[in-house]
Amino acid sequence: MTGIKTTGEKKLMLFSGRAHPDLAEAVARELGVELVPTRAFDFANGEIYVRFQESARGADCFLIQSHTRPINQWIMEQLIMLDALKRASARSITVIVPFYGYARQDKKHRGREPISARLMADLFKTAGADRILTVDLHTDQIQGFFDGPVDHLFALPILADYVGSKVDRNKLTVVSPDAGRVRVADRWCDRLGAPLAIVHKRRDPDVANQVKVHEVVGDVKGRVCVLVDDMIDTGGTICAAADALFANGAEDVIVTATHGVLSGPAADRLKNSKVSEFILTDTLPTPGELNLDKITVLSMAPTIANAVREVFEDGSVTSLFEDTH
Repeated sequence: MTGIKTTGEKKLMLFSGRAHPDLAEAVARELGVELVPTRAFDFANGEIYVRFQESARGADCFLIQSHTRPINQWIMEQLIMLDALKRASARSITVIVPFYGYARQDKKHRGREPISARLMADLFKTAGADRILTVDLHTDQIQGFFDGPVDHLFALPILADYVGSKVDRNKLTVVSPDAGRVRVADRWCDRLGAPLAIVHKRRDPDVANQVKVHEVVGDVKGRVCVLVDDMIDTGGTICAAADALFANGAEDVIVTATHGVLSGPAADRLKNSKVSEFILTDTLPTPGELNLDKITVLSMAPTIANAVREVFEDGSVTSLFEDTH
């Protein structure tokens, strides 16, 4: 006989960085496992140290880290953890990135600009990632930046079913806040059986986060409008879009977004907005100052855990979302 047969079974291990421990613990509970004990701290000069306190040799390792503020620190920590797993002889390493940092920099708008979303994918690959599992990328083509499998999860089923259970569907209109979100809004329309409207906007190319809303395409008068977007950062785009809908006679406006980045003036804008409810997921931690009654946070942990289980058991992640396309 040539070679050696092993009797060992596959082993799943879940690791987490320090960026968003609540989500990591929720995913672990859904999987029925414990997070691998990890020692991580910052040196006085800001350098990051990481050491796992259990052996990862031969294991299928899943490393979860969401890129929240301070975003560059948590990206670097994830890369360092990746390198540690690679050097610890992990059998496979899947990077779970609920919110993918730099996803908005996915193409060159003008000369001498980087494509930072591609750089992120290259960094993950170089550090040792075999696979990426992420939620609602800013644009679908980012999947092609990584030279390996990318499991792209969607928050649409959770968000749409929540909205559908609360609102009279006969009065519902799904609204895309810009032309780039129309395809996603179409999926919402299919799921909820609602008509579509679009807010046409124009950005000032020389002023970041500055949006000028022009007009609403579609009938929104007397309707309950659901604005669907992938993220809310400073809140300028979405609040201006909501104002445009109210100006065109909308009865009510609900906003849904997968990622609540909520930077800078977002807290004040959300508080002062006429929007009745902002529905987010927990891909990013919600800042404490935004503990508002009109903010609802839905958990993506069951969806992420199901995807992890499918990857580990060589199943189909696509089958989890076949009714959303």
